[in-house]
Amino acid sequence: MMRDDKDALEELLDSLKQQRDELRVQMHLAKLEAQEEWEEIEKRWDHEVKPKLDAVRDDTLESSKNIFNSLRSIAEEIENGYKRIKKDLE
Repeated sequence: MMRDDKDALEELLDSLKQQRDELRVQMHLAKLEAQEEWEEIEKRWDHEVKPKLDAVRDDTLESSKNIFNSLRSIAEEIENGYKRIKKDLE
């Protein structure tokens, strides 16, 4: 009976070792696949997304400057108008 138990335990341990080795290989391959996917995604980020974001940012800054300058010009015109009215009231 002891011999059968020992053999069964040895078989179980051998089976676990084999499963462990297979999983280690699969995990290594999965890491490689994940790394490849990461690199592909990073290429898309660098070549497709980032340039568009930079362009939008540049356009937005330019538009913001134009809007700011227009508002400042209008505000200065209004301020000058107030000054004229105030001067006329004096």
